[in-house]
Amino acid sequence: MDEDPGTRVPDDSEICDRVRQVVDSLGISRREFARRIVMDPSKLSRSLGGTRRFTLAEIVRVADIGGVDVAWLLGSRGGSPAPARDREPVAVPEGGRPLQIVRETVRLIAEHGFHGVRVADIAAACGTSTAAVHYHFPGRDELLEAAVRWCMDEDTARRAAGLADAPDAHAELLHLIALQTPRTAQQRRQWLVWLDLWAQAARSTAVGQLHEHYYRQWRTTVAEVLRRGVDQGVFRAVDPEPTALRLTALIDGLATQVLATAPDSTGPDTMHAALLTFIDHELAP
Repeated sequence: MDEDPGTRVPDDSEICDRVRQVVDSLGISRREFARRIVMDPSKLSRSLGGTRRFTLAEIVRVADIGGVDVAWLLGSRGGSPAPARDREPVAVPEGGRPLQIVRETVRLIAEHGFHGVRVADIAAACGTSTAAVHYHFPGRDELLEAAVRWCMDEDTARRAAGLADAPDAHAELLHLIALQTPRTAQQRRQWLVWLDLWAQAARSTAVGQLHEHYYRQWRTTVAEVLRRGVDQGVFRAVDPEPTALRLTALIDGLATQVLATAPDSTGPDTMHAALLTFIDHELAP
């Protein structure tokens, strides 16, 4: 790798001002902008607030999504804030190059495992060069973090949509269980990425922190649904936190069996039936 993933840009308030201009020009929320540049929203907020410096790779992704020059963001006199469409046209995939790289990384990890994927494979899948991949994501760990974060964001969005439409907490819990049952190709891909995440989390502090953040968020969501269900009278009076821990552990174990065994053994239907049995036995009033 030619560049340290942690390389920071100078501590300059004008850089923050320019990034804010890019966000405002797109007319989207900071959370949505963070999703598009595959960055933790809290890191974006701290960087814009001046308590954290952007990495060079993050600035590159800001420029890509905003359609501006990296040089302009960094304050170079030769840089221009003009959108890419006002300059010489450049072929940019839908959603921007960073998201294309991340989506292809997720697909390849699901098919071959993280250690079986080379940067050259990702570049070939994106129809670009390895230098372009390193330009946006200098290191393999950063690519894994970005891939997992993208999966987390997609999963969180689907969760929120279903919870908003559910009539009560029982329906909310059924929705969460359906999302976690690996039936579709997309669900299986995400679970395969999670399996690689677990292996990496055992060896990497940075990836371990990402894993801890995601699971805290996931168990909190389940616990809140259980708490609402108790208040609504659709669940018996259980302690939400330990019950959420047991249920999410059961989901993890069953999903691992679904992915690791033959289709005629532990399949998604068997997993789903086991989870419904848990609800009937442990939660029914």
